[in-house]
Amino acid sequence: MGMRPMRLIIAKPRGFCAGVDRAIRSVERALERYGAPVYVLNNIVHNAHVVDELRKKGAVFVRSLDDVPEGAHLLFSAHGVGPDRWEHANRLSLRVIDATCPLVEKVHTKARRFAEKGFTVVMIAEPGHDETVGTLGWAPDHIRIIQKPEDVDRLEIDDPEKLAYITQTTLSVNDCQEVIAALRRRFPDIQGPAQADICYATSNRQAAVVTLAPEADLVLVVGDPESANSTRLRDIARALGKAAQLIPDAAAIRAEWVADVSTVLITSGASVPERLVENVIAWFRAHGECQVEERSLTHEDTEFRLPKEIA
Repeated sequence: MGMRPMRLIIAKPRGFCAGVDRAIRSVERALERYGAPVYVLNNIVHNAHVVDELRKKGAVFVRSLDDVPEGAHLLFSAHGVGPDRWEHANRLSLRVIDATCPLVEKVHTKARRFAEKGFTVVMIAEPGHDETVGTLGWAPDHIRIIQKPEDVDRLEIDDPEKLAYITQTTLSVNDCQEVIAALRRRFPDIQGPAQADICYATSNRQAAVVTLAPEADLVLVVGDPESANSTRLRDIARALGKAAQLIPDAAAIRAEWVADVSTVLITSGASVPERLVENVIAWFRAHGECQVEERSLTHEDTEFRLPKEIA
């Protein structure tokens, strides 16, 4: 396939956030220190390439703690878990390494504190997402899950004066603000954080797409379909009226997407290795003349320390 000369805009920041980087390094450090196998509950992050690489190094990914041998080393993923998983792990005498993202852990703390004060807690989140399930576990009798503004009208709240909200960290910033506005209209006294709990990396990557997408004919988001923050980037580009595709890697690019395109914006979700973006750029270079331009919107320097068990 021969393409017309192509302009590639590469968004920055993109790729790994501090929480994902910490989670992956935690698995690698545990394998170095204790040797294989090291068990991980669920996928350490939502990216099949990362999971496959760690599996080859000796990580064993499980969906149930009953699949972990008694006394083994176990990592909890970046998405976090509820206290029931901790109790289960203790019963099995598992040596737990907690790789929960510190920003997710802050949401857990807020949920627990509000619940201890007798509040009903509205969590703006994607039902069934690993992060949502983990947070729900800390206050199951107090949390109500909603996702859209219209969900607000269906809420049944016993005491509106003891009501608070929290949010999943990987939501669309604009969508979340719409839900918060609906909550405040119906429940003017609702308590919540000064800013939504959406993590800095999610916000930065979304802002980059909003800023740069108007220059592009096509937006390619490198990310796993299981990744909430990656799918949000695609959806945001589409909401701006742009053709946008979520691809796990360069092999997923389809020739018809680029047949009449002159400018492509490329970005990636917070759990995507940089090499996958480089492979996408290489795909375009292999098919025609390309002008590659990296555009940096903000600088990220956040780092999280490794869990104390392996620091």
